[in-house]
Amino acid sequence: MHKFLFRLSKYLFFCLILIALSLLIGILGYHFFGKLSLLDSFHMSSMILTGMGPVNEMTTAGAKIFSSLYALYSGIAFLSITAVFFSPIIHRIMHILHFEGINETKENSA
Repeated sequence: MHKFLFRLSKYLFFCLILIALSLLIGILGYHFFGKLSLLDSFHMSSMILTGMGPVNEMTTAGAKIFSSLYALYSGIAFLSITAVFFSPIIHRIMHILHFEGINETKENSA
């Protein structure tokens, strides 16, 4: 159980780093391209990263391009970070259920 909790904490730490980097990219991008304050940039990037949608309207072409690219990145990042976080939990459940892969069962039966 201690190994599982240690593995889970490692994955959680990695996910938190990914979230922080994603927020930092959004904050800097909205601050420089969208000319928003740092607080508004944080709010906007948090809302986009969680899938809630934009808060402020982007008026310049650069801001619109950044906002579009960041929204695409955020969708992929959200799914990836979720998968990384849940992978040790799913792995643990597979061990508890004694799940064997298809290749392992073919090798054992031969």
